[in-house]
Amino acid sequence: MGLTSRKLELLAAVLALAAVVATVWLWPRLAGRNWRALLGRSVVLLLGQALTLSAVALATNDWGGFYSSWGDLLGTDRGGIEFNAHASAHEPVRILGAKPVPLMLKNVPPGGSGGVVQQVTILGGRTGIVQSAYVYLPPQYFQPGYAHRTFPTVVVLTGYPGSPQNLISRMKVHTVAAQAIYRKQMQPAVLVLTRPSVALPRDTECQDVPGGPQARTFLAQDLRRAIAARYRVGTSARSWGVLGYSTGGYCALALAMRDAGAYTAAASLSGDYAVRTDATTGDLFHGDARLRRQADLLWRLRNLPMPPVSVLVASSHSGEADYRATRAFIAAARPPLNVASLFLPSGGHNFDTWSRELPTALVWTANQLRAGPR
Repeated sequence: MGLTSRKLELLAAVLALAAVVATVWLWPRLAGRNWRALLGRSVVLLLGQALTLSAVALATNDWGGFYSSWGDLLGTDRGGIEFNAHASAHEPVRILGAKPVPLMLKNVPPGGSGGVVQQVTILGGRTGIVQSAYVYLPPQYFQPGYAHRTFPTVVVLTGYPGSPQNLISRMKVHTVAAQAIYRKQMQPAVLVLTRPSVALPRDTECQDVPGGPQARTFLAQDLRRAIAARYRVGTSARSWGVLGYSTGGYCALALAMRDAGAYTAAASLSGDYAVRTDATTGDLFHGDARLRRQADLLWRLRNLPMPPVSVLVASSHSGEADYRATRAFIAAARPPLNVASLFLPSGGHNFDTWSRELPTALVWTANQLRAGPR
């Protein structure tokens, strides 16, 4: 059974409950002072605690969407790998499957379509990284009236460790986009849903690690080229935006602010403004203080020319650790950097908060972009 399987969660809960019942029933029989009784009590207690912790851990993982599979948890399912012998530069995007997107709205006319979401693999021609993703295509993509037009593209990033599946099952990004397009709140756009981590279990924080994974190059160059080679999307920065939450929020801002010609708009939900160093990242800069400063977005605002891009930053007055840093970022920004902000009265660092912010942030990001003739 998969790590996120409902059957596994139910089995773990039943076993934990059974262990509690068994402990109550067996305890009088294990009341002696001999070594067998002591061993029996120890086994019963440890087994009960292990099963209870397992049930709680599985439920917590499902709620938070931290790991999507056993390989993801154990670090054997690596998000970015070297090309294998069958990878082809002529097939930068491999489509593994596709499903229609239901609008999930009342009073929708019969045949009303929300578009299509495809499960894909993206091959990085420059970095050699292979990344799983979903691509959302709006209904207009298949309509004759749009056959000779390109579409703007929004890249949507998870946090760390994250899984693209979270963007579908937890955030429902494709449905939020379909509804906004149907209501004419948002222009038709292609979405690429993926995670910023390209070398799991390591958290690369969207950096080009010296002698290591080139996450920034993959997201700023490889991904855009691969999608443009496969789909009818614009190729200039004015047609591309990026949105993310948590680590993905930092990555969104960093990609737009650091890589001229890559993204013209970015939205950060609960994102940091500098790279953290911990057990999951290791030393991403190999002791190079200059590289670390370059990755600090507040340092960039105070010491470098403002980038000509538009960004949206989101946080909460209560419950988010990045509130003060977000205010400092807004205060330090000057034209030609345009900053919009979104503040909730309260909200923690979780999917509930990001789901509340997503509709506004996604519409804002998409509407900063331009479509054009093919």
